Amino acid sequence: MAEIVTVEASPDGSADPRLTDYTDLTDVELRRRREPAEGLFIAEGEKVIRRAVAAGYEMRSMLLTAKWTDVMRDVIDETAAPVYQVAPDLAERVTGYHVHRGALASMRRKPLPPPADLLQKARRAVVFEDMVDHANLGAAFRNAAALGVDAVLLTPRCADPLYRRAVKVSMGAVLQVPWTRLESWPKDAHLLSEGGFVTAALCLDENAITLDELAERRHDRLALLFGTEGEGLTSGALDAADVRVSIPMDAGVDSLNVAATSAVAFYMTRPRA
Repeated sequence: MAEIVTVEASPDGSADPRLTDYTDLTDVELRRRREPAEGLFIAEGEKVIRRAVAAGYEMRSMLLTAKWTDVMRDVIDETAAPVYQVAPDLAERVTGYHVHRGALASMRRKPLPPPADLLQKARRAVVFEDMVDHANLGAAFRNAAALGVDAVLLTPRCADPLYRRAVKVSMGAVLQVPWTRLESWPKDAHLLSEGGFVTAALCLDENAITLDELAERRHDRLALLFGTEGEGLTSGALDAADVRVSIPMDAGVDSLNVAATSAVAFYMTRPRA
């Protein structure tokens, strides 16, 4: 059981080294560099912290305001990591924003599995190519978890799914869906074909089949490819795909947000008994 340590604000305003994991959480560029390099990520809010623990992530420390100590008591009792209790104004000073959920935890990252290992038992996989918006990526991961996707592959330039905003938007789903990062894309597309997957690229193409047609084919192993928010899939990804797929639109709308597109595609292509 962890000991709860009350941390007071320093009279001279200097940072307490025990809270280093939580400093400047709103500085996206800083956190994108620090967190993977130091092997940590931040779980924000009771539900996300619980899901991180349930998913087997090891806790480095926890930062709580007083009213959350009782709420998180069972988690505190099960961890040996230090638990720091701070006043709300100190939490805001350290993190850079008002921590209205009152509970943060610094968690250790796990080593990423080789893509081929992840695909071995999967029936449905997804490749997110160069998605850089953390909110979209988090939402897409939540869709993947909710709609039965077995494996998520990220291209090298894709955003970090363990960045705080992505984890928060996904409601912790990024901690539940098996995922890894490809080393080279689209070169690594051969892993999908070698694994027996039919690869379907979601795109705007007048020669594409409709999503309904793809769903009717009921491929035993299917990998869906989604591109970046503005430009969509690269030509290399399109060339690597077995089939191009579009969702018919009405009212003069040409496409959906990538996260919304993923939800529709995951639902339509879900495995049927």
